Amino acid sequence: MNVFNFSCNEKIAIKRIQGHRNRLYRLAFSWCHDAMLADDITQDTLSKAIQKHHQLKDDNLFDAWMFAILNNQWREYLRKSRPCEDIDELVFADHQTPEYWHDREQVVDGVRSAIAGLPLGQRQVVTLVDIESMSYLAVSEALDIPVGTVMSRLSRARKALQMKIKQKQKDNLSSIINLRSVR
Repeated sequence: MNVFNFSCNEKIAIKRIQGHRNRLYRLAFSWCHDAMLADDITQDTLSKAIQKHHQLKDDNLFDAWMFAILNNQWREYLRKSRPCEDIDELVFADHQTPEYWHDREQVVDGVRSAIAGLPLGQRQVVTLVDIESMSYLAVSEALDIPVGTVMSRLSRARKALQMKIKQKQKDNLSSIINLRSVR
């Protein structure tokens, strides 16, 4: 391989890696619920991927490889420091938008809150499978866990999310009924 081909291949690999920035950021944010931390983890992931792009053996596993690097960066962060803010206490709402956007944001916040309440392993699996549309095998490789564990965590996470969302709907209905009875 001549120097020109090597340089072109390297530029293509770097562009492909950089093209995953938004997906990596979304996933990092769903795991940590901190925009700055998610950005830092994403940047570290991109940097590692660019440095080690020559280690990718199977091009079909590119997504899993990128998410594995992200997972390793997340684990490294958790090892180095303990989160001091309870992510369940964060509120994601923008009351300055039109009613449609406000209602939509509340639904998104409810789902985020429900996902945030899951244990880390379930939260990782549900975001990779249901939000990022990764296969069980790719998630297994990215998180370095058996496929059966992916399936069981996903099943438990979906059941827990379903219960949390149903409870939230019941609570909302009760508060509406209480408001009407006060009038």
